[in-house]
Amino acid sequence: MLNFTDVTEFILLGLTSRQEWQVLLFAIFLAVYIVTVVGNVGMIVLIKVSPQLNSPMYFFLSHLSFVDVWFSSNVTPKMLENLLSETKTISYAGCLVQCFFFIALVHVEIFILAVMAFDRYMAIGKPLLYGSKMSRAVCIRLISFPYVYGFLTSLAATLWTYGLSFCGNIEINHFYCADPPLIKMACAGTFVKEYTMIILAGINFTYSLTVVTISYLFILLAILRMHSAQGRRKAFSTCGSHLTAVVIFYGTLIFMYLRRPTEESVEQGKMVAVFYTTVIPMLNPMIYSLRNKDVKEAMSKVISRTCL
Repeated sequence: MLNFTDVTEFILLGLTSRQEWQVLLFAIFLAVYIVTVVGNVGMIVLIKVSPQLNSPMYFFLSHLSFVDVWFSSNVTPKMLENLLSETKTISYAGCLVQCFFFIALVHVEIFILAVMAFDRYMAIGKPLLYGSKMSRAVCIRLISFPYVYGFLTSLAATLWTYGLSFCGNIEINHFYCADPPLIKMACAGTFVKEYTMIILAGINFTYSLTVVTISYLFILLAILRMHSAQGRRKAFSTCGSHLTAVVIFYGTLIFMYLRRPTEESVEQGKMVAVFYTTVIPMLNPMIYSLRNKDVKEAMSKVISRTCL
C-alpha cells in the first residue's frame, strides 16, 4: 500500500486513448479556451469602463466572469499539455492544487449565482429600496461570502483527499484530478472522503439552490403583480440569462457529485466534466451579452469609441 504522500505523480488517462483524436481535440479545446478567456476578460473590462453597467447586477456578473476564467484555467492548460504529451502525468503537488482550486471555484460560483438571484429579487421585488439596500458596502459583503466559504470548504475537502491511500495504481480515469476517480482508484481512506464529498456537495448545492428557488418564487410573484407588459418583458429578460446559467451549471454538477463513484459514473462524469469545465465558462459571457440589451449597447459604445 502506497500512502498518498508517497505518490510522486499520477497518470491522467484523458478523454480518449486514440492517438488520431489527440490533435483534433487539442485544436478544439484550445479554441474554446481562447474564446473563454477573451469573452470573460472582455466582459470584466466592459463592465469596468461602461458607466451604464455600474450596478450591483453587473458587479456580481464581473465576479462570475472572473471565476469562470480561473475555473477554466485550472483544468484546460494541463489538459492541452497532456493531449500532445506522451507521458500525460501530473505531479502529486499539482494534483492536490488542482483539486483544491477546483472545489473552491465550484463553491464560489454556485454561491455567486445564489447572490445574483437575490440581487434580481431585490431589483424586481423591491425596486424603491434597491438603491439603499444594495449599496456598495452590502455588495462587497455579499460577494465576499462565496470566496471565503468556498476556499475554506475546499481546504477541508482537500485534506480529506490527502488521506486517501493507493495500492500502486496511479492511473486517474479523467483529464484532471477530480474526487470521484480518485476515490474509485484508492484502496484505503475512501469511506470518509466519499461520504463527506456527497454530504458536503448535497448541503452546499441544496442551500445555494434553495436561495435561488425562493428568490425566483418572489420574483415571479412580483412580475405577476406588474401592470405593464413592457416591465414584465424586461424583468423576464434580465432573469432569463441568469436562470439559463443556473440550470446548466447546477444540472451538470449534481449529475457528477451527488452519486457514488463507480466505474460507470466516473466514465459518464468525465464526459459531463468537459461541459462544465470548458463549455459553460465559454457560454456564460455569451448568455449574458446576447440576451441583455444594456450589455449590447455598452459594447457598441465601447467599440465605437475605440474605432473613433
